[in-house]
Amino acid sequence: MKIAKLSIVILLGVIFTSCASKYELLLRSADVDLKYKGAFEYFEQKKYKKAADLFEQILIATKGTEKDDTVQFYFGLSNYHFGDLETAETNFDQFTKVFPRSPFTEEARFLRLDCLYESTYRYELDQLPTYRAMSAINEFLYDYPNTKYLVKCKDMLVDMQERLDRKGYEAAKIYFTIEDYKAATFALKNAIKENPDNRYREDIMYYLVLSQYRYAAQSVKEKQKERYMVLIDEYYNFVSEFPDSKYRKSVDGMFEKAQSETNNK
Repeated sequence: MKIAKLSIVILLGVIFTSCASKYELLLRSADVDLKYKGAFEYFEQKKYKKAADLFEQILIATKGTEKDDTVQFYFGLSNYHFGDLETAETNFDQFTKVFPRSPFTEEARFLRLDCLYESTYRYELDQLPTYRAMSAINEFLYDYPNTKYLVKCKDMLVDMQERLDRKGYEAAKIYFTIEDYKAATFALKNAIKENPDNRYREDIMYYLVLSQYRYAAQSVKEKQKERYMVLIDEYYNFVSEFPDSKYRKSVDGMFEKAQSETNNK
C-alpha cells in the first residue's frame, strides 16, 4: 500500500515537472549558467519580460564576474524593450555609474536618455521632466560629441525645445485671451526676454502689438495718447524684425489708427 502511494506521488511529481514550462523551471533552478543562457534565449525571442526576470535573478550571482556588466545591461535592455521605461531608466542610470568604461556604457547612456525623453509630457503639462531630459542629453553630447546617436539626440532636443517655446508662448498669451491687456503686454514682453530665440517670437510680438493697441483703445481719454505712442514703438519693433509678416496688414491698420489718435490729441 505504501509502495503504491509512493508510486502515485512520484508519478504526480513527474507529471507536474513535465507540465511545468521551461520558464518556470528556469526560475526555480539554482543553475546560474542555465539561467544566463535561458535569459538570452528569451531575449532573442523578444520575450522581454521573461528575459528581464531571469537576468534579475542572476544579478547578485554574477556580480564581480566577467558577466557582471553584460547581465546588468541586458536586464535594463529587457525592461526597455518590454516598455517598462521607468525601471529601465533606473537600470541604465545605475549601470553607467557602476560601469563607466564598459563597452555597453555609451548605448546605456543613450537608452537612458530615450527613457527620459519618452517620459516627458505635452506642452500644457509640467515641463520639469523635459528640462531633466534636455540636461541629460546635453551632458551626453558633451561626453560623446561624435556619437552615432547624434542625429537622434538633436531631434529630441528640437522637439522638446519646441514644447518649451510653445508653453512660454501660450502661457503669456493667456492674459490676452482673458482680455487683461495690460497684464498681457507684461507677460508677452517677459516671454521674449526669457527666451529671445523662441520659435513663436513673431506671434508673441504680434500679440504684444495687439494687446497694447486694445489696452490703449480701452483706456481713459487722458491716457490714450501716451499708450498709443507705446503701441507705435511696438509696431516699429515688429515691422523692423518681420517686414513680410503674415500679420503685416493687421499691424499696419493698428499703426494707422494710433497715428490718427495721437495726431488729433
